Amino acid sequence: MSSVSRLSVNVNAVAMLRNRRDLPWPSVTGLAAIAMEAGAKGVTVHPRPDERHIRKTDVFDLAELIEDRFPNKELCLEGYPSADFMQLVEEARPEQVLFVPDDPSQSTSDHGWDFTKDTGELETAIAAAREWTVTVSLFCDPDPTTPEQAARLGAERIEIYTGPYGACYDDPARAQKELEKIALTAEAAKDCGLGVNAGHDLTVENIPALIERTPFIREMSIGHGFTADALIFGFAESVRRFRKSMGEL
Repeated sequence: MSSVSRLSVNVNAVAMLRNRRDLPWPSVTGLAAIAMEAGAKGVTVHPRPDERHIRKTDVFDLAELIEDRFPNKELCLEGYPSADFMQLVEEARPEQVLFVPDDPSQSTSDHGWDFTKDTGELETAIAAAREWTVTVSLFCDPDPTTPEQAARLGAERIEIYTGPYGACYDDPARAQKELEKIALTAEAAKDCGLGVNAGHDLTVENIPALIERTPFIREMSIGHGFTADALIFGFAESVRRFRKSMGEL
């Protein structure tokens, strides 16, 4: 058991629900505070250009919340390293940034970086974020060849895309194959001196096997699965349920 949590709660879905009405509830900062009070490591948000869920104002509100009330917690900003996003990172100064190769029209992050393409813009963004003392993570597919390339660009961590593993909820044999891909990628990252995060479609049911196979994962960013669980059990109890699935309670 560990007193330090791996769980970063993604609150995009809270913002999406709020944005259905021109009203201030459900409160993004209010539910983020509940999650952190219950033991989450921090919160993750992905502010998209169209502000379909998280707004720029939410980012600053969350940064202020953590600075004022939760100085030992972490805000992670996820996004494509456009000029607008980099300006937001510079102004908000989150503890961590996750660069993803998303097109603005994508509904969610569903693939990692293709490091065979031009990475000059990405390398520039990494250098800038590190200059601002922001920890840099790159979104990677479960492919053991990617960590070395991420390290070469100057990243400090990778976040392994666990969507294919999460999609195997009804196919244990395929889940085991996907789990092995994640594990090999995580081990390659560790060998390169990179920290390892994981995220996408993780649940209280599929996390234990992932932790058993890759116990050195530092952080898991969980949004959809967490929100679905919280609709039944409530935010605070879902934090405890997910932390228990990670072997922390």
